[in-house]
Amino acid sequence: MTNHYETLGVPKDASTADIKKAYRKLARELHPDVNPGREDEFKQVAVAYEVLSDPEKRRNYDMGGSEYGQGFGGANFGGFSDLFETFFGGGMGGSPQQPASRKRRGKDALISIEIDLQTAAFGGTEEIDIATAEVCETCQGEGSRPGTSVETCSLCHGTGSVQQMTRTLLGQMVTNQTCNNCGGYGTRITDPCTSCHGDGRVRVERTLSFRIPAGVSTGTRIQLAGRGEVGPGGGPPGDLFIEVTVREHASFERDGDNLRCTIEVPMTAAALGASVTLDTFDGTQDIEIPAGTQSGTTQKLAGLGAKRLRHQSRGDLIITINVATPKKLDAKQTELLEELARLRNETQPEATVGKADERSAFRRFRERFAGR
Repeated sequence: MTNHYETLGVPKDASTADIKKAYRKLARELHPDVNPGREDEFKQVAVAYEVLSDPEKRRNYDMGGSEYGQGFGGANFGGFSDLFETFFGGGMGGSPQQPASRKRRGKDALISIEIDLQTAAFGGTEEIDIATAEVCETCQGEGSRPGTSVETCSLCHGTGSVQQMTRTLLGQMVTNQTCNNCGGYGTRITDPCTSCHGDGRVRVERTLSFRIPAGVSTGTRIQLAGRGEVGPGGGPPGDLFIEVTVREHASFERDGDNLRCTIEVPMTAAALGASVTLDTFDGTQDIEIPAGTQSGTTQKLAGLGAKRLRHQSRGDLIITINVATPKKLDAKQTELLEELARLRNETQPEATVGKADERSAFRRFRERFAGR
């Protein structure tokens, strides 16, 4: 654990003036421009001065606590970082920074598409028209007119930064600044490409074909790696994200991995039994209606539901049977039904009270969230 007084070479009862004098002497001796390789010692001196020159921090330090609030000796160097940034502009000892690259990765993009239920359940191929950025074919992303080349910046000589002398309490300090002449690239495009105006990319309209995986639902995002726009300077493309919205279907409803539909049969078919056909995504299916079927009865066709995302298995097709009661009867039909009522002793029926239909809307809502 470093002792700040020993670092500056002053006694514990040294005055503020003595501390400042010792600091300035050591800072000049240890400055990286004067003694390269002694940066760590210079940092220790700067930290010691920051603590001992501040009365409150010094008092806390002398009492055995942390002047930075992280335990004795556990300085986070936050104040020193600001100090060092002020002196050197982010570059140790004024050493030049690397020039920036003109080639940068393109931005990611997000678009929304609407697909039908069958595509969402079983997958498919979609096409969309998008506006994006592609590498300029004229200059191949270089930014300069074909036959010409970029020139080294005359101000920074290709480093991308320039050094400036600054007077501080430590004396002359060297700071690094981004070169304003070339923008930090180290080179200048003096004769830009006429197609991209030096950007290395152009805006184009193109049609994109991509695969929709089976089992997607509204809100699913599909990542198309490297299908986004090309970056500046002809840099690598970003990613394209496709957000899916599924349209409602006229007959079928998605319920997790299951599909649901309703079929309506006449009262007589429900009473006597019948066979009906149902057009599904897997073709025509024969549905047997047992005699005595009640309205609200469900049947399950296993494995005829939607595919599960990233799996080969499928959900089920759940069919709800509704019994249609005739609203209008002619004289003959009325006579026949009255005769049936007499035969079944139902001319004076009594209402039977029971629980609500277990397939009520509320119950279906609850079962969906319970994963049933």
